[in-house]
Amino acid sequence: MTSTSLPASTRLSDLLRSKVPQVTVAFWIIKVFSTTVGETAADYLNSDLGFGLTLTSIVVGAIFLVALGIQFATKRYTPVVYWLTVVLISVVGTLITDNLTDVLGVPLWASTLVFSLLLAATFVLWFVREGTLSIHSIVSRPREGYYWLAILFTFALGTASGDFLSEALGFGYVVAAILFSAVIAVIAIAYFVFKANAVVCFWAAYVMTRPLGASLGDLTSQPVAAGGLGWGTTGTSLVYGLVIVAVVIYLSVRLAAQRRELEGSRLPSAFEIEGAV
Repeated sequence: MTSTSLPASTRLSDLLRSKVPQVTVAFWIIKVFSTTVGETAADYLNSDLGFGLTLTSIVVGAIFLVALGIQFATKRYTPVVYWLTVVLISVVGTLITDNLTDVLGVPLWASTLVFSLLLAATFVLWFVREGTLSIHSIVSRPREGYYWLAILFTFALGTASGDFLSEALGFGYVVAAILFSAVIAVIAIAYFVFKANAVVCFWAAYVMTRPLGASLGDLTSQPVAAGGLGWGTTGTSLVYGLVIVAVVIYLSVRLAAQRRELEGSRLPSAFEIEGAV
């Protein structure tokens, strides 16, 4: 699920115009940490600052729409804009599930089923309209729209399934984190060892990193008496947030240098991008 080089069929123009990062180890690190920050940030606004679920949903939803608008307005992948949008959509996905559970009383198993169906429907429509689900070719508005819609549903689904496992079934934070890590390991083995479909493995892992990140967030932020490490939502958000900022700065500098090299070269090796996320 990690790609340090692009397929030979990928055109240089698509590579330079791509609106999303390539999939590397750094991609997954930021993805998990952004999920953790999304979980703890929602809890911080909702509980610690006393915004309440409704006001938190309105405020974060508005900020997310602004960030998404900027993301769509950019002409190609910009790490700061892209990952800010991911962090915000992770919060929105969490809040959607929380509203369904806490406000409307929808059971977590039902939310898990509904978001699974919505995600599947998004993939079907995306494939029918575009003929591909590849994240290496997000170079048009429609494809980017399907991409972000799929991501929204993965976050909502990940939240519902994660809460269902750790809370409704009573597995707890540590066991839940271990189980989700094990599932991701199985997906990785399927891809690297048995050459399973790359698109299927990517999106399966993307869904699983959401509850994994949430479990890690709960584990570090919750009080020791409740089975956590006692960092609190503020401490957890700060630590993971700083890691994200550091990695994004590094990737921004590296990506700028790689694009200069690609734009100034027509050699086949120009298709090689390492660590571009």
